[in-house]
Amino acid sequence: MRFMEASPHTARVSGLSCQQEDDRFTLRWHWPSEIDAVYIGRSAVDGGPEGGSLRLYTKAEYKANNGYPGRMEGIGRYIYTVYAYQEDEEGPLLISQADRENELAVSSGKARIQYEIQQKSGWFRSSKTIQIQVMTEVPIGKDVLCYVKKQGSYPAGKEDGVLYPFVSDFAPGRTVLPPFEIGKQDFVRLFFTDGQKYGQLYELAPM
Repeated sequence: MRFMEASPHTARVSGLSCQQEDDRFTLRWHWPSEIDAVYIGRSAVDGGPEGGSLRLYTKAEYKANNGYPGRMEGIGRYIYTVYAYQEDEEGPLLISQADRENELAVSSGKARIQYEIQQKSGWFRSSKTIQIQVMTEVPIGKDVLCYVKKQGSYPAGKEDGVLYPFVSDFAPGRTVLPPFEIGKQDFVRLFFTDGQKYGQLYELAPM
């Protein structure tokens, strides 16, 4: 499919909005008067499920369905892009808009991440053994989570102590990480590396 940048002489899509109810949603937008069809693109973002699509949607279908209906699939966020569609002597041509008024993010829910931190220590030891277990519904990148160590009490946030990254991605199901040693007065807790970003995709809670 060929694309071209929007100009004052090309059709533009605007007013893109989404109405969500349970696992269904409806996209609506303002149709340029000079076109009778659009192409709707869908792509995963922010670590969401992989995949993308592009489909033709006519103004007649839009009127019959009172918008573009869809169903939430998987867990994560998707970007929907509505491209104005026209043809020239070489065939179909989609209009790309730098203002992104034809783009909208739709969330399909949060994946649950559970974790457990086991610790073992002895009376005459100056350290204790920590083992972290993570249970996740979907694949999780190693950059999503981190653990923080603090002396004297449990850390309240990722800045409240010494932050350590994970070195491997997490597969769906239970992951038991190798045990490691920390000081007897040290405490460990898991956090998102970016709470604002990953908090929209995942729910993090102790087992």
